[in-house]
Amino acid sequence: MMISITTQGGYRNIKEYPQNLLRTGDGGVQVPVTYKKEWDDGFGARGWKVDATIGDPTIIASTRETGQRIKTSVFIHDILDHFLSGFSVSGHRSEAMALIQLSKRTGSDPASDYEQLVREDILNGMVNGEKLMDFLPADLLALLPENASMTDKETMAYLREQLGKDHLIKSLVDNFFSLGKKGENHAEESWKTLGLDANKRTEIALALQKLLGVVDQTVEELEVDELHGVISIDNRYVTFNISDNNVIDSIESYRVPVA
Repeated sequence: MMISITTQGGYRNIKEYPQNLLRTGDGGVQVPVTYKKEWDDGFGARGWKVDATIGDPTIIASTRETGQRIKTSVFIHDILDHFLSGFSVSGHRSEAMALIQLSKRTGSDPASDYEQLVREDILNGMVNGEKLMDFLPADLLALLPENASMTDKETMAYLREQLGKDHLIKSLVDNFFSLGKKGENHAEESWKTLGLDANKRTEIALALQKLLGVVDQTVEELEVDELHGVISIDNRYVTFNISDNNVIDSIESYRVPVA
């Protein structure tokens, strides 16, 4: 079910999303989503996934829970900052761009998230969505010996020896910022194409979080095993509708105004 349209640099053409994964009209969008009490995907987490992310082995289901710094959940990040902004649902370059979008609607500094990605993944030669050599900035590539045959992990170990750990981390975090900012125009155009007001992204996100809070708590308390629904988003309201026969009156057609 995952989107198979691939474009260079982690971008997706919002106009090419198949209708079973994104529907547009009446000044808004409809995003099909799925809830499971336990996902059979290697993680076994309870929670929600955008249908477009199902099948991606790196996407973990998420719930209404938020972090200490950000007032919206990972699920809202997946919808607004990745999917509707026209970025791949996963991959380090896509996450770099999506975190800039998160910053725009929350005021959060993505530096700590970038550094965590660098320390946990990039320093170990792990880059999702592309080859390490395509991800690294030109100044780091210039330090590598020509025609050297090294694994990705060995490449990063070599760069660490050349620069020192702290300098290398700073260079990689700077690269995340550079890659992230390159996606700003694409995200703005994607929202415009969908008829959504990018200036209302904060208000839309908070309305979605309130919507998710009610819906997620309800399915958790009722111990629902699986539920298919549609989240509708426009510049005035966000709405949840159940798209299968398992109708739950308390959340069917639940609507939250965008402040």
